[in-house]
Amino acid sequence: MSRVIRSNNLSRDWPENYRLNAGQAKDARIRAFYEAGCPSPDTPIREIPLLALDFETTGLDADQHSIVSIGLVPFTLDGVQLGKCWHQVVRPRLPLHKTSVTIHGITHSEIENAPDLEEVLDPLFQHLNGRIPVVHYRNIERPFLNVALQWRLQEKLFFPVIDTMAIEAHLHPDRNPSRWQQLLGKKPVSIRLADSRLRYGLPHYASHNALIDAIATAELLQAQILHHFSPDTPVGNLWV
Repeated sequence: MSRVIRSNNLSRDWPENYRLNAGQAKDARIRAFYEAGCPSPDTPIREIPLLALDFETTGLDADQHSIVSIGLVPFTLDGVQLGKCWHQVVRPRLPLHKTSVTIHGITHSEIENAPDLEEVLDPLFQHLNGRIPVVHYRNIERPFLNVALQWRLQEKLFFPVIDTMAIEAHLHPDRNPSRWQQLLGKKPVSIRLADSRLRYGLPHYASHNALIDAIATAELLQAQILHHFSPDTPVGNLWV
């Protein structure tokens, strides 16, 4: 079975964009990212090196809030490389708000001696280079990373992502029943990470830890491919 996740980015020539951006990038780390290349959109997903990526942030607005922790884990359809996972708490530009501490559990004392994001860009890019990021809700990781890079390096990073939440939204287009359908007993279908995992029989993990959420996202994509797509599905059918 082969499905296509519709997006305005599907027509974008990512490999060509990487080539062009490599020639324009000023920062050596960003240039190396582009020079590592992007696979052709017709490459089967089974051949793609993937990187599950999750940020915990002080809020949901990339222009108003900051990254406080990064979790990532490399993986393929064959397995999750837990031995290569990486978790890093970083110091936000603005003080933590009480509500954000309640959500992600990162306290003032933990970030007091944490590095600024700029100090950990080298290991972050070492993980990113040559891999396609996988996230659950793309309106966090890509925008927050770009605001952070613009603030520190005066550059942005343009790259495709595979969004497991977008896949669930695509698979459940009628997930929000009408009032009449609700009266008839139809329940909404949640596409949150934990609820999506339950539909595939995946175990429950505690949420709002960047590394745990990254691992959970990697496992969710593996399950989605197994149940609804194929290892031969072109990556261009999935990225956005």
